[in-house]
Amino acid sequence: MKKNKKVIASLLAAVMAASLLASCSQGTAEKKGDDQTGNTTTEASGDSKAMVYASDDFNAKFSPFFADTVPDQDITNFVNVALLPTDRNGAIVYKGIEGEKREYNGKEYTYNGIADLEVTENSDGTVYYDFKMKDGVKFSDGEPLTVDDVIFSLYVYCDPTYDGNATVFSTPIQGMKEYRSGVDTLFNLILAAGEENTDFSKWTEEQQKTFWADYKTAVDAFVKEIVDLCVANGLNKEGDSIAACAANYGYEGLKDDATAMDFFNAMLEKYDGSVTKMSAAESAGTQFTELMPSYKDYAVGVETGESAPNISGIQKTGENTLRIVATKVDAQMIYQLAFLVAPLHYYGDKAKFDYDKNQFGFPKGDLSSIREKTSKPLGAGAYVFEKYENGVVSFTANDKYFEGAPKVKNFRVNYVSEADRLNSILAGTVDIAAPSFTTEVADAIKKANSNGELSGDKVHTVAVDALGYGYIGINTHNVSVNKEPGSDASKNLRRAFATIFSAYRDLAISTYYGDRASVINYPISNTSWAAPQPTDDGYEIAFSKDAQGNPIYTSDMKDEDKYAAAKQAALGFFEAAGYTVENGKITAAPAGAKMEYEVMIGGGGNGDHPSFMILTEAKKALADIGMTLTVNDLSNSSDMWNKLQAKQAEMWCAAWQATPDPDMFQIYYSDIANGGKEPGGSNYMYQIEDPKLDEMILQARESIDQEYRKTMYKACLDEIIDWACEVPIYQRQEVTTFSSERINVDTITPDMTSFYKWYSEIQNLQLSK
Repeated sequence: MKKNKKVIASLLAAVMAASLLASCSQGTAEKKGDDQTGNTTTEASGDSKAMVYASDDFNAKFSPFFADTVPDQDITNFVNVALLPTDRNGAIVYKGIEGEKREYNGKEYTYNGIADLEVTENSDGTVYYDFKMKDGVKFSDGEPLTVDDVIFSLYVYCDPTYDGNATVFSTPIQGMKEYRSGVDTLFNLILAAGEENTDFSKWTEEQQKTFWADYKTAVDAFVKEIVDLCVANGLNKEGDSIAACAANYGYEGLKDDATAMDFFNAMLEKYDGSVTKMSAAESAGTQFTELMPSYKDYAVGVETGESAPNISGIQKTGENTLRIVATKVDAQMIYQLAFLVAPLHYYGDKAKFDYDKNQFGFPKGDLSSIREKTSKPLGAGAYVFEKYENGVVSFTANDKYFEGAPKVKNFRVNYVSEADRLNSILAGTVDIAAPSFTTEVADAIKKANSNGELSGDKVHTVAVDALGYGYIGINTHNVSVNKEPGSDASKNLRRAFATIFSAYRDLAISTYYGDRASVINYPISNTSWAAPQPTDDGYEIAFSKDAQGNPIYTSDMKDEDKYAAAKQAALGFFEAAGYTVENGKITAAPAGAKMEYEVMIGGGGNGDHPSFMILTEAKKALADIGMTLTVNDLSNSSDMWNKLQAKQAEMWCAAWQATPDPDMFQIYYSDIANGGKEPGGSNYMYQIEDPKLDEMILQARESIDQEYRKTMYKACLDEIIDWACEVPIYQRQEVTTFSSERINVDTITPDMTSFYKWYSEIQNLQLSK
């Protein structure tokens, strides 16, 4: 099963797809068995060398609309330009035409873009987003970029059949619901009609036969991945029935002779018959649409009722101006509007664009022309896509780029395994790479440089706080008392573990990272403006109070005293959870709880993980008070993600990536008031179910007042800590390494941040003479 790490799927997914200038972060995709780093820095046209960047593997979905992994998204960002850029703090730039001056780190920087934006909140609750496009901006083929390209792009993102990662259609744009209603995909209609349907007014009998043959094949493959997962994780034995595997995957009650289709339909029922929603939440590896080769033929729209001919809130107000009308304030919307602007003349058809006649460059419900260009992008970004072959994407400089043609004419992005990235810099086959900033990597860099520093004559290093953080997760359903995950007893059970884990954070992180990471106390990246700071009112050390609410530690405690106090506090939490305590140890568990729990960690089987020392010390401490903690150090971390997906994990160690906006919907929103039908896409990991938290998350979205939102998010973070489903561990630094011998280090993007990457000013980079 191939599992590429996706761009973060949330209502902020659009901004991750939106801006070369700020919004994309490095990720890790599955690595191929063969190292394809044989493409060295070579002479290109003229006397210009190619600049080479080391990347993770590609899915070859280089479309601004359909890229779904970080490496693919990077490619789209090199080729395209966003409607709105962001600055070094991750804030949106509103005045891109003349450029907007903002201060960072005591210096003033100017940020340019292709548009100006004015936001107006009206007395009736509506909000106007008025755009004015910059004159003279061109796509790399010389065609001008105009407001028509913006409108075309919006209509693709908002088409009823759009199934990419961007979620512009989820914003409260006036008329969105009316435009997307009355149309359904051929896929959904044939599925709903059933295999015995005899009404062929909307499709042919042959289409229906092909659909069901391919659908059944895909169902079998989808279910087989789940069954294989259950067997691989020891939940089932080889040869167990589908019903037995379904029960361990959270779908009990199937008949003993249940088929793959029975299991599939049971999952579908939970998601109101939506295959895409079910697949996104329940897949054990491959999305259903990828398992059904003919899916694209059935992803076209079919009229089923009344549907508005346009989105009334998308209004062309002048030759190069646009107004977007929102029905209400939505703090996420500004980031959703930072989408990549694609050329109408390339992805669509100019002959089919007439704003006054409600024609927007393609037939509504038919994105086939856009899908055809998925592997061959064209845009107005700094570089022009040339080709992709043998794990290498080749570009040439866009001499029409609005910020000025890049100084380096030829640019390549190569797949290079994580372990080989620094060596590739030193060997001269790669010029820029982002290896994991481990102690070994830091030592190797210092050894390579003659000055013994992180930046020197061989390697130049730039380190910034990563846009994300490390944590230990606890599934609220699997670590609970009496199957009541939200009860005080269940929370106390999880607090017992969290208290022990927290006590060893300083020791583990300083040992693993040295000064390249710091311990955090709230489940949010320190790069976020919403992150609580030690000087803020109400700031607390995570899990530093006992079951009675008293401080566990005192300022004069030595480390050993601190660890002893943590054990005593944990024992108190176990007792409060209903465990029997005798002579300083727990001797029996309450109903639904256990005397042994497992925590998974992807340490490669040899403990190579920043939280591994936490677990080894916690295991000993918990054993002292009668609890067995089994540490499962996985050589293949995908096993952990598969078990998480199956909702079978108890505890695990991982890291979250973040977005410029701290919206918490994706991870914590449960939609419990609605029966959990529309939870955040990653809610399955913690399975937190809290109507109070849900309400606060939604309230924080309904304001653009940053101070108010920070207050609301602090309340959300306190609630998450109260559930004890996530133990915040560390904020690490991430590093970008440059070859000092081949890159002119004076031309590297200054004051890089987690929001403003090395490629944010890629047009200024120069190779050494």
